[in-house]
Amino acid sequence: MPNHIVLFEPQIPANTGNIARTCAGTNTHLHLIEPLGFSTDDKHLKRAGLDYWNDVNITYHADLSAFLATVGNDHLYLITKFGNRTYSEPDYSATKENYYFMFGKETTGLPESFMRENEEKCLRIPMDDTHIRSLNLSNTAAILVYEALRQQNFINMELTHHYENDKLD
Repeated sequence: MPNHIVLFEPQIPANTGNIARTCAGTNTHLHLIEPLGFSTDDKHLKRAGLDYWNDVNITYHADLSAFLATVGNDHLYLITKFGNRTYSEPDYSATKENYYFMFGKETTGLPESFMRENEEKCLRIPMDDTHIRSLNLSNTAAILVYEALRQQNFINMELTHHYENDKLD
């Protein structure tokens, strides 16, 4: 799988559930860095992910160090409003590479020291931040995954609808 969503200490079950649903629909691997702010048995988490949980490849990591020890630092992008480059600037077209899009927890984001150490990996989605502090986490994750897929020419994605009973006439 070339694309990965990484959630650092997520706190809102509905966001994680919605992101899991996006992962299921895009063959994106989901990484959850603990501690989580909820139980994975949480009814809100399951409701947001609907019945797609069995279709999501999820890896749990004990902490940020454990995640980095497992996957390394190559092709890791930190998604933050403090980034100096936009999310569409990097080239994600190499379909043999693994791209990791890391998002911070909803209340405080990613650790500042980690972002400062990896400033060249920080990306942002342009927004009018005079009116809001941030975009919704699950929407932001979907934007990143689909930008990577667009650059990869939507490899292994269904580009046309093939369900006989669902035709538009």
